[in-house]
Amino acid sequence: MEEEMADIEAQNEKQPEVAAIFKKANSAIALKFEDVVYKIKFTKSGFCGKITKTEEKIILKGVTGMVLPGEMLAMLGPSGSSKTTLLTALGGKLGGLLDGNISYNGKSFSNSMKRNMGFVTQDDVLYPHLTVAETLVFTALLRLENIFTKEEKIMHAESAITQLGLTKCKNSIIGGPFLRGLSGGERKRVSIGQEMLINPSLLLLDEPTSGLDSTTAQRIVSTLWELAKGGRTIVMTIHQPSSRLFYMFDKVLLLSEGNPLYFGERSQVMDYFSSIGYAPAVPMNPADFLLDLANGVSSNSEVPGTVKQNLVSAYKSNLANKLKSEVHEIDDPSQDGLNDKQVSRWATTWWQEFSVLLIRGVKERKHDSFSGLKIGQVLVVAFLSGLLWWQSDVSHIQDQMGLLFFYSGFWGIFPLFQAIFTFPQERRMLEKERSSGMYRLSSYFMSRIVSDLPMELVLPTIFLTITYWMAGLKGSPGNFFLTLSVLLYSVLVAGGLGLAIGALVLNQRSATITGSVIMLSFLLAAGYYVTHVPAFISWVKYISISQYTYKLLLGSQYKPGDTYTCDGAGGVCLVGDYPAIKKVGLDDQVLGAVALGIMLVGYRLIAYLALMRIGVAKR
Repeated sequence: MEEEMADIEAQNEKQPEVAAIFKKANSAIALKFEDVVYKIKFTKSGFCGKITKTEEKIILKGVTGMVLPGEMLAMLGPSGSSKTTLLTALGGKLGGLLDGNISYNGKSFSNSMKRNMGFVTQDDVLYPHLTVAETLVFTALLRLENIFTKEEKIMHAESAITQLGLTKCKNSIIGGPFLRGLSGGERKRVSIGQEMLINPSLLLLDEPTSGLDSTTAQRIVSTLWELAKGGRTIVMTIHQPSSRLFYMFDKVLLLSEGNPLYFGERSQVMDYFSSIGYAPAVPMNPADFLLDLANGVSSNSEVPGTVKQNLVSAYKSNLANKLKSEVHEIDDPSQDGLNDKQVSRWATTWWQEFSVLLIRGVKERKHDSFSGLKIGQVLVVAFLSGLLWWQSDVSHIQDQMGLLFFYSGFWGIFPLFQAIFTFPQERRMLEKERSSGMYRLSSYFMSRIVSDLPMELVLPTIFLTITYWMAGLKGSPGNFFLTLSVLLYSVLVAGGLGLAIGALVLNQRSATITGSVIMLSFLLAAGYYVTHVPAFISWVKYISISQYTYKLLLGSQYKPGDTYTCDGAGGVCLVGDYPAIKKVGLDDQVLGAVALGIMLVGYRLIAYLALMRIGVAKR
C-alpha cells in the first residue's frame, strides 16, 4: 500500500493531464420514468394479536418524468414525501411491488447500467481510519476495469481528489463520531468522489447538502453542475435548497406524500403555480414556496386540507398527459458503450478483489484489533490466571483440570464476542458496495476471515504461553504445542460461530444476547455443573464447542496410563480412572477434532449464506 501511496504522490506533476479525465461523460444516458408506483404490504394485528390482516399502502403514486444528458433534476418535497424511495427505484436498488416503466436509453436496468451509474447515499458510509487518498485509491482499484493499469487507476483517484477540491486534506483520515477527521462537506465530497471514479454518465444523489452550511452546500452543488455540463445526467433529492442552489437546477420534481405536484423546467415552475391560482404573497425563495405548497400551506383562503388535493388534481389535468407525450416523443441517445453483452459482471478478477480488500481490511481494523485496551485485558487475565494456578503439579489434578476448563470457556467466549460484531458493524458498507457491484461476496468474505486471523491467533498464543508455564503444566514441547494447537483450533471455531450469529441477526444487541444464550447452553448442558442431565436436552453437548475443546485439552495433557498421587492403594492412581476425567473420557480424540472441524466449516458457511441477502434488492 505504501508503494501505491507513493505512486499517487508521483502523479502530482501530471495534474493538467489528469484533470481532463472527468471533463466529459463516457456516454450519454437519458433517464425516463413513467407511472412509477410503489406499494408495500404490512400485517396489522388485532386485539391480543388474534386477528391479523394484510394491508397495502401506496408509497409512490404514478410519478412520470425524464432527465436528459447535461441536465440536473432536483426532487423537492417535505420529509415523508417519498423522494428517497423514488431515487432508490431509479437507481435499480428497489425491489418488491414496483410498477411502471423506468428506462435508461430505452433499456431496462442491467450490468452495463450499474457500471455506468453512481449512487451517493444520504449518509456518508466510509471507513473512519483510512485517509482520503487511501479511500479513493482502494475504490479505484476495485471499481475500475482491468483495461486500466494499476497506475492509471491511481491516476483516476488523484484526478477525483483534484476535481472535488480535496487536495489539501487528501492525507487526512476520514474520521467518525468519536474520531476527529474531515468536515461534513469534505466527507460528502469523498462520497461523491467514490462514485466519480467510474466517470458515471448517470449520477444519483440522496440529499447531498443535508446538514451542511449554505456555503459548503453551494460548493457541492456547483461541482455537480459542472459534472452535468460534461454530458452527465444528474438526479438528486434535496430538502430545502437556498435560492442560489435552486436557480442552478435545470428541472424540478415536486412530491407530496408520493403524489407528483409538478415536473418540468425550473424556470417555469413559478409561472405554472401562478396559472392555477397559487402565487407567493411576498417575494421569497421559490424552494420555500414549493415546500409550503407540498405541505398544504397556501396564502389563499382555502379550506384547510384541500390544498394538496387541488394541486394533485391540477397536475393530473394540466401536466400528466402532456408529460407522458413528451417522454414518448423524445428520442434516446445512441447506445454506444452500453452493450450489456460485452460488459462482464465484475470489473476485476477474484484475486485482485481479495488482495485489495485484504490490505484495506488490515489498514482499517489494525487500530481496533491491536488496541492497547484489548491487549491489556488479555495480559491481565493471563497473569491473574497464572498466579491463581501457580505451579500446580499433577498431584493437584483437579486444579489442572479447572485451568483447562477455564481455557475452553474463556477462549470460547472471548473470540465469539469479538467476531459477533463483525458483520453488524460492516452491514452498511457491505450494502453500499455490493449494491454497486464493487466485488464478489466470496472475495470480501475470505479477505475478512484472513485479515482477522493475526489478531485471532496472536492473543491466545500469548495468553497460553504465559499461563502454561506459570501454572506448571507438562513442560515438554510436544505437550505445549499440542495444547496450543487445540486452543487455536477452538478459537477459530468459536470465531466462526460469532460470524454466523452476527450475519444472521445483523443487530449488535440482539446478536450479543443470542451469543450469550448459546454459549451458556453449551457450558450448562455439557454436564460439568449438572451430573444427571435430562435426556431431552442432553443432545446439546454434542454440538457444544466447549465439550469437544475441553476433551481435546485433557488429551493434550494426560494419557490413560499416566499416574498421579492419591489416597488409594500404594498412593498412586491412574489418571484415566479419575472420576471427572473418566466422565469426559480421554478416548475418541480424533472424533472430537473432526466434530470441531465440521463446526469450523459449517459456521462460516452459514455466515456466508446469511450475507448473500445483503446489498441485493428484494424481488
